[in-house]
Amino acid sequence: MMRERLQKVIAASGVASRRKAEQLIEQGLVTVNGQRIRELGFKADPSRDHIKVNGQKIKREPLEYYVVNKPSGVLSAVCDDFRRPVVTQLVRSRLRLYPAGRLDFQSEGLVILTNDGKLTRKITHSGGIPKTYRVKVRGCPQDEQLTALRGGLTIDAQKLASCRVRILKKGRNCWYEVILREGKNRQIRRMFEQIGHPVMRLRRVAIGPVSLGELPPGASRRMSMKELCSLREA
Repeated sequence: MMRERLQKVIAASGVASRRKAEQLIEQGLVTVNGQRIRELGFKADPSRDHIKVNGQKIKREPLEYYVVNKPSGVLSAVCDDFRRPVVTQLVRSRLRLYPAGRLDFQSEGLVILTNDGKLTRKITHSGGIPKTYRVKVRGCPQDEQLTALRGGLTIDAQKLASCRVRILKKGRNCWYEVILREGKNRQIRRMFEQIGHPVMRLRRVAIGPVSLGELPPGASRRMSMKELCSLREA
């Protein structure tokens, strides 16, 4: 095991969030091999060092990975001040899990819950792992409008990255597949609003090699080892 910042080690053990762990260190409540640590940059190896918080030895939590089909009306968060339902309530785990990236309140589909910070950073890194969406919009954009989407629009002085867009189903209101490598806040909704075709329904169906498949809304499953390895290598 490599040496890591002490606050990260504490957060990975499930004792506290990283911010709370920093406060505990600054308050002198953390020791490593009997030495009281107050430096936030201090690094430790949880497999070799004897780390205590408030006099209690910490143990590194096992890593868990869940695939969740988030329904509309559920928040991609671990808690909410307004007591709205949150995505972490859709799995049964004694560990402190977090959504690896966000999916807005009205949107539905694939969310990965994990306590693996390294994988979370890989998933959320802009320009990294592609995310695939099924999108229903009001009306049907013209070809030149779709070309503008694919090239990357500028909205509110912010240049959005290029993306892949293809038609799935034509009708009074059309369905599209959209693949993004960039994940700015409400990006797909803003893109289609910009060209005059607001989103009616948005569902994420894949993150890299991990697909939602036939998982029902509100349900969850553990990620397979094959999926995990493919995601780490993506």
